[in-house]
Amino acid sequence: MTDSLPFFTRLWFAWVCYFRILWDARFARRVWDARADEPELPARNAREPDDSAALVLLGLLQREGRLVDFLQQDIAAFSDTEIGAVGRVVHDGCRRALSAHVTIAPVRSEAEGSQVTLEAGFDATRAKLLGNVGGTGPYRGVLRHRGWRVDRCDLPRSVGGHDPSVLCPAEVEL
Repeated sequence: MTDSLPFFTRLWFAWVCYFRILWDARFARRVWDARADEPELPARNAREPDDSAALVLLGLLQREGRLVDFLQQDIAAFSDTEIGAVGRVVHDGCRRALSAHVTIAPVRSEAEGSQVTLEAGFDATRAKLLGNVGGTGPYRGVLRHRGWRVDRCDLPRSVGGHDPSVLCPAEVEL
């Protein structure tokens, strides 16, 4: 069994797969078939994943930017202006919380829209080919998105007695 992937790698991968599954039926079929081929692990060998870091990050985004409140709210009845105003507040708070604990940098240093070359054997976790892909590298194309990577992740640790699954306590005014 291989080591598990870091949280932000899994988060990025889930985000990419989400959209790829929606728009690429062949990819969706391969993922579906791969999921079906996974052997069931006996319960005695299964290990509970440690989600505490993810929950701490989500708690920070809630505390600073009210992200969970925003995402849990049904916004269908609100105007675009109202959503935009709230979006600015949520964005500002979440951006501050994230930058206080995580340093995010572009994967590629070139400006978007510039010509780039990916040599044969390039790291597919750092660059994704778009368009009519065929043959072997080197690949020459236009950089559409610089990508993101985490250079530093310094999340607070859960202290004993604190339940990290409680992202925000209920508030009772007296």
